[in-house]
Amino acid sequence: MDLAFLLAAAEHAAEEHHKSELPFFIAGGLLVAFAIIISVVGFKKPEFPANDQAARGVMALSVALVAGALGSAIYVAL
Repeated sequence: MDLAFLLAAAEHAAEEHHKSELPFFIAGGLLVAFAIIISVVGFKKPEFPANDQAARGVMALSVALVAGALGSAIYVAL
């Protein structure tokens, strides 16, 4: 087989299944912003989060943002 043919076939296959990457960029951007905010707050206030309930809330939000980024990455890839 010819290399040009293989490259053209791969390009054609990629064009057929192309989905918008915007959901991944939004979810990833939110996750990055959250991580930066949590880091800054954590460095400024060593007692952050103040209690167990707040810690669970921060962890739950972290899990939700990571799941959103992973889910959107899988959606774009398939």
